[in-house]
Amino acid sequence: MGNCAIVGINWGDEGKGRMVDLLTEDYDVVVRFQGGGNAGHTVINEKGKFALHLLPSGIFRDGVVNILGNGVALDPENLWKEMNEVMAQGVSLTPENLKISNRASLLLPWHRDLDGLEEQRLADKKFGSTKQGIAPFYSDKYQKKTILAGELFYRDHLLSHLADLMEWKNLTLTKVYGAAPYTMEMLEKWLDEACEKIKPFVCDTGAWLKDASANGKTILFEAQLGSLRDLDYGIHPYTTSSNTMAAYAPIGSGFPAAKITDVVGVVKAYSTCVGEGPFVCEMFGDEAEELRKAGFEYGAKTGRPRRVGPLDIVATRYGVEVQAATEIALTKLDVLSYMDKIPVCTQYELNGEKIDRFPFPVALGDCKPVIEYFEGWKTDISGARTWDDLPKTAQDYVLAVEKAIGCPITYVSVGPERESIIIRK
Repeated sequence: MGNCAIVGINWGDEGKGRMVDLLTEDYDVVVRFQGGGNAGHTVINEKGKFALHLLPSGIFRDGVVNILGNGVALDPENLWKEMNEVMAQGVSLTPENLKISNRASLLLPWHRDLDGLEEQRLADKKFGSTKQGIAPFYSDKYQKKTILAGELFYRDHLLSHLADLMEWKNLTLTKVYGAAPYTMEMLEKWLDEACEKIKPFVCDTGAWLKDASANGKTILFEAQLGSLRDLDYGIHPYTTSSNTMAAYAPIGSGFPAAKITDVVGVVKAYSTCVGEGPFVCEMFGDEAEELRKAGFEYGAKTGRPRRVGPLDIVATRYGVEVQAATEIALTKLDVLSYMDKIPVCTQYELNGEKIDRFPFPVALGDCKPVIEYFEGWKTDISGARTWDDLPKTAQDYVLAVEKAIGCPITYVSVGPERESIIIRK
């Protein structure tokens, strides 16, 4: 068995966490390689129900080592809070099963402030940020104006570095936004109350991963969000501020020499989208609300209602392509069981012409969905555990999607629980 990346094919929220939780049974290491606390992975297993935002979804498996790589937007405050919530439910977290890259940059308190202030300034042109500081963080990272987790071990240097950054950042806070400045007392309190708590978990994860790989350990790379939220290949500018692609996993993990042999792309059996931006297949009104309630489509981080629509073949085929997916996990098929006819967006109409290829982001606002309908199965399929347990109409739906996107669907999820899965291999 080789190394595997689990990635989102669409707008995020496809169910990657439940797939990582399932597949970690076959892997030794799980690595989060990008993103921050601005999205969530919901996992349900024998330990309970969890909404993870920063922690890798492999923390529930005994013997699995979980790593937060250098590509992650590491928020010490929210990470420590999340760790405590998980430990309170009986999950053990120690430096043996959770490791933080010493090269991961820290998301500083002012990043959340700046995120909210900029969304407020943009008003009706806002990007739909979750206001967790992700865009300001990555902006500062690429300006080389962040603190590395490893600097926590060099207190004198750290305080001097923070003072320089604070002087620079206060100019933006006060002069541009008219907000209150930060003080060193505030930052030292943040260091003591959050950063010192996670410090025991910080280490040279690059060296650890290299040794683990040399000793035959297998690695599962866990992505946040999906293809259409990728900074370079997504629906710019309504994207996240990191690369959500499987190709970025070795770099963001801290182990650039890693070879990925399998890419499991996760696709929901219908479409959902949190936040702003073009969403060609979007449903509205009562039809949308019925689907939203059936799938309980509310953000794991924000609780806000997700925009919903039918499965979008055009967007999904594009996501499969840019992720170089080798197989697909189709999630939440059971949610569609209430429908008499199941809509699928098979093409877009742009300027009077039907197109199959996902267009340049600017053109998406002029696209209209071309909808085709499949027969529903109108029966509860949540107890299905084999392919033959599914009604033929449900099988036909899966096979039609598989053919349209050009990638084998090897996993079909019929519920949120770990065991609610059909494996087609």
